[in-house]
Amino acid sequence: MGNNPYKTLPDSAFWRRSVASVGRDECDPVTSVPFLIEKSDKVATAGSCFAQHIARHLQATGFNYYVEETGHPLLSESILRDFNYGTFSCRYGNIYTARQLLQLFDRAFRTFESSEPIWRYRDSFVDPLRPQIQPNGFVSSDEALFDRAQHLLAVRQMFETMDVFVFTLGLTESWMSRDDGTVFPLCPGVSGGEFSEEKYTFKNWRVSEVIDDLNLFISKLRNINPTVKVILTVSPVPLVATATGKSALSATIYSKSVLRVAAEELSEGNDGVAYFPSYEIITGHHAGNSYFAEDLRSVREEGVSHVMRTFLKWFTHSVDTKSIEDVKAQKTTHSTDTFETEMAQIVKVVCEESALDQD
Repeated sequence: MGNNPYKTLPDSAFWRRSVASVGRDECDPVTSVPFLIEKSDKVATAGSCFAQHIARHLQATGFNYYVEETGHPLLSESILRDFNYGTFSCRYGNIYTARQLLQLFDRAFRTFESSEPIWRYRDSFVDPLRPQIQPNGFVSSDEALFDRAQHLLAVRQMFETMDVFVFTLGLTESWMSRDDGTVFPLCPGVSGGEFSEEKYTFKNWRVSEVIDDLNLFISKLRNINPTVKVILTVSPVPLVATATGKSALSATIYSKSVLRVAAEELSEGNDGVAYFPSYEIITGHHAGNSYFAEDLRSVREEGVSHVMRTFLKWFTHSVDTKSIEDVKAQKTTHSTDTFETEMAQIVKVVCEESALDQD
């Protein structure tokens, strides 16, 4: 073989050397990152349900996971967890789409206000923009509105003061208000409200639209927080259901492809914006389907640990991953039933989309 550009490429550029011939747990698709995270940095998270895993491991490894919206200090940890305090940096629930994130920012800074009224759900009330954030709902519409106002103050403070923002892109499909374009995390009528084709429309976002929305969000964010760094990831979790008329499998591949391309374009075109390949680590050929549970949707703790080992390896100077490795060690010291029960609690995530497939 004569001289050619491939002769001097690193092992990471070759499938055999970096994928086929390495162990499942050792596959590392990262080659460089544009910045590092210091332990003192305030790291905020938002996005789809997979983003909650990132938050959990940042806390476990001693990093400054930034929670701006905290519950009453006298409440127990279990109650705070049930009410979704600390699930993300603020109590916004799942933010599945780029437009939903952009509207959250605009609502926090009072440049957009949804005209959608508070929804009724059974005998309670729910915030249509956070329909599952409050167990059993709010006791009144006024309580829901008051909680929303407090929430948006916390969101504004988070955007203004965070050092690193990790956003996990989850979906391209969403439902919108025909009146003012409000984007909902769930289809109206699933966890509150009443569906009407006259009031709501389905939207499946295109690559250019996702890029435009995220570029606008980053521009607005840097106007009020010029030094903030952004890490984009794509959730490996498939769609629960699709309203496109296509199969759930085809719709999932389309959605993840759009989000992956958008994340690449954004990270290539913006200083201080990085892409991290959690999607590739979980779904890549090296893993088969071994990182998914039997439902082929829920991500096993082994997969999450692989993602976070890689994340911490590249984005930090040095890190003690003992807390991550301890998760593996538990399996050797507990009975299978006990271990699985404990793991179910550890990896429990709030996934509002799951309500789409309930009887």
